[in-house]
Parts: sequence; structure tokens; C-alpha cells
Amino acid sequence: MTDAASGKIEITRVLDAPRDVVYSAWTEPEHFTHWWGAPLETISMDVRPGGEWKATIVVDEQTQVPFAGVYQEIVPNEKLVYTLVDLSGREPAEQQALGPETVTVLLSDTDGGTTLTFLQEGNLPEDEIPRAEEGWGFFFDALGDYVKKIK
Repeated sequence: MTDAASGKIEITRVLDAPRDVVYSAWTEPEHFTHWWGAPLETISMDVRPGGEWKATIVVDEQTQVPFAGVYQEIVPNEKLVYTLVDLSGREPAEQQALGPETVTVLLSDTDGGTTLTFLQEGNLPEDEIPRAEEGWGFFFDALGDYVKKIK
């Protein structure tokens, strides 16, 4: 359920893998690289409150999309809360004015798999919400395929 007027994106997916596998896919660079689209050498993750993360999606030689943020809350195998900043395509002053998005990822057991509830909130401009939601959909399709292989 997306609410473009409030700048909120909410997506729920059921994944065919246990919570610990899904959590590892979110928090370990050697797994994250397989579904996020970022080469391993561009990923760093200090998964603890106050720890920073970075990853750069490489679409092609001309298009790279760097993301960064700070972990705010960690409950292993259950919850991740972190900030998300897209460092491409905006002037620093505009990015500063918008501020970071906040992402909450909740994981719960369901029918032999994991329910992933994803919430992104912040100041994302209303016209960017559909593109962001579509992008997350591609990520979660790739995540679902990946965790099925490694479970």
C-alpha cells in the first residue's frame, strides 16, 4: 500500500526462506550483492545502531546509483531500521533539504517462510514515489529468487 501524498511506501512480500536467511540477505554484503545490484566492492555494512552502510548500484558504465545511510535499530532476524539516501541525481543542497528516508524492514514467520514488511517514509517527492515503488518491487523479486537458492 503506497500513499504518494504522504511520501510513504509500504510493501509486503512472503518469501520462501527462513527469517535468518532473509535477514542475512539484508545485512551481509556477500548476500546483499546478489539482489541489490551492487558489486561487492561497493558495499559496506556496519550493522549496529549508529553504523553506516553504503552500496552503489551499477546499471552500466555510464549509470551508477550510490546509496548510503545509518542503521538506527537492529533486532536480529526481526527488524532493521535505517536511513536511506540516494546520493545521485540531486544537488547537495536539495538532498540536504529533503533529508534521508527512513526504511523499516520487519521479518516474521509464516507458513514455512518469511513475511517481509517494508516501509519507507520521509520526504521523497510525490512524483518519485511510483518509480521508487517499482524499483523496490524489482529488488524484492530478486531477493525472493535469491533466498530460495540459499535457504
